[in-house]
Amino acid sequence: MTHTQGTSEWVPLPDGRRLHAMVLPGPSSGVGVAPTVVFEAGAAATRSSWAGVQPLVASRARAIVYDRSGLGRSAPDPRGRTLSRMAADLGALLDHFGPGPFVLVGHSAGSPIVRLAASASPSRIVGLVLVDPTDEAADVLFGRGFRRAERVAIATGAVLARLGLLRFAYRSLLRGIPEDVRQDLVREAFHAGVVRTQRLQSRTFLDELAAWRNHPPSTEGIPLTVISGALSGGGMTSAMRAEAIAAHARRAASSPGGRHVLARRSGHYVPVTEPDVVVEAITSRLP
Repeated sequence: MTHTQGTSEWVPLPDGRRLHAMVLPGPSSGVGVAPTVVFEAGAAATRSSWAGVQPLVASRARAIVYDRSGLGRSAPDPRGRTLSRMAADLGALLDHFGPGPFVLVGHSAGSPIVRLAASASPSRIVGLVLVDPTDEAADVLFGRGFRRAERVAIATGAVLARLGLLRFAYRSLLRGIPEDVRQDLVREAFHAGVVRTQRLQSRTFLDELAAWRNHPPSTEGIPLTVISGALSGGGMTSAMRAEAIAAHARRAASSPGGRHVLARRSGHYVPVTEPDVVVEAITSRLP
């Protein structure tokens, strides 16, 4: 039987690592007609986080999800998880599935990764969709309070993972999804290795992002859509949510023809709670 998220494919990287990807080929006559859509998940998320979006996009175009090193089925990266290294891995994945063109879709901390990868080879990127992105324009990200909350969340996650309880903290994400995807998440998304990867990413992520406040990666000329969750909760106060939405609006306004979309029934996990909003934003960038 075919998996909800398509066929597995292993992507070799220059240093010998491999990334696990899953590919839905799109319409039988569509490869080479519509751009390929590639999805980048959030900080500790696997390809499974896109299960509500990817199959719907595949009715219009080839749709590819993958696991960053240390997440899902992709082995850890012994050289660490800097933002620049994660973007380079994404660039290698695009080379593998190229030549393009591509629409890149990033959720949360995955959004800076797709922005940086797009800036490295803008000629093959014909659209960016950022879903409730982590954005350097939001001052709250760089205060001591946010960094402290991040450390506490990671430490708590590590304890829950060791006790085999981490999946219960995210049980809402396991509801109403295809059974094959649910089984993938249970096997792959809640063990201690995921938290170790999240901790590695967090060591330099905010410092690298802070440097973008003066020197952001250039995505000039690439059509951009930014989606904001409208609701607070899940660690975000009303003030933090308002600041995030304002940062997202500024990001969209920085792009000629940029769109800012509000997912009114969602907090941070828009791909899970309002996948139709994400699908519409992506397909509007397809011919």
